[in-house]
Amino acid sequence: MLDLAADLVPLMDAGVPLAAVTVTAVVRSAPRGVGATLVVTRDARVIGSISGGCVENDAVMLGLDALRTGHVRRARFGFTDDGTVTPIAAGLACGGAVDVVAYPLDDSVRPALEAARAGRKATVRLDLDGGPVVLERPAAPRLIVLGAGEHAAALCRLGSAAGFRVTVCDDWALLATRERFPDAAEVVVAAPHEYLATVDDADERTAVCVLTHDERLDIPALRTALRMPVGFVGAMGARATVARRAQLLRNAGVTDAELSRLHSPLGLDLGGASAEETALSVIAEIVASRNAASARPLREKAGARLHGPGAAGHGPSSGARARVSAADDAGLACGVRTA
Repeated sequence: MLDLAADLVPLMDAGVPLAAVTVTAVVRSAPRGVGATLVVTRDARVIGSISGGCVENDAVMLGLDALRTGHVRRARFGFTDDGTVTPIAAGLACGGAVDVVAYPLDDSVRPALEAARAGRKATVRLDLDGGPVVLERPAAPRLIVLGAGEHAAALCRLGSAAGFRVTVCDDWALLATRERFPDAAEVVVAAPHEYLATVDDADERTAVCVLTHDERLDIPALRTALRMPVGFVGAMGARATVARRAQLLRNAGVTDAELSRLHSPLGLDLGGASAEETALSVIAEIVASRNAASARPLREKAGARLHGPGAAGHGPSSGARARVSAADDAGLACGVRTA
């Protein structure tokens, strides 16, 4: 539910009645893990998902019933232990089952939703009939974009959509505006290296991308970023620019060990040319780097994990322990199993 905060808070502000359906347990295998949530409005508008399509219709009906009656509803969707399908649901394609709880949402969850929407760590405890349900969401990973040009605007849009809390910084106030970067969590007008010196919440999930295209700004910004406890530092530029920049960084006192952390030219080779395609290649490299993934096509990875535990650094929706695997000799097609 917390990952749906950007959609849910405006609906709550508008007084729209809402009910949520949350996965509380996974039996054998399921498309999504514990904590995955679908929210439904009275007119059957659906936000979120608990299965990627397998049992969504039944989840919606359960949610609508909870919304209509004001009561908590519980159910199991999928296959029973003897292989038969439970009456309420079509079976999950992976051969497993999920236990779910449906419940009306009220204003008690608003503080957690507002924190999650702002990219902060959030926890909500729901004391429901049949026991409590605790949902957690770690703070969103940070993406710090230095430079406010066309590529930065595209990277901000895609980064925000991928779950990053995006900061855009440029020393030119004419470019670094809220109008140009409506998806950014913050837009800062400052010299990039000076802004980086003020960042006190950087960690291994933080990515810094230098797109300023100005050596006077690039070099001090990269020198600062490469000495921060961040997981990814990248810089855009042609190969000749990259080589010249590397020498300038050495001249500025950056060691070879520090320089080895730099991803430049920035992005994976997707063959694209537009700003949006370039941004996609950058986000892909950041995610691959964070997960120590090969960035090879999944069809070439026989027997390997299909996906890591959540996009853009997020774990399963509740932080529950789960693992993801490819379809294997058990015939699993969806992936998330109980640990």
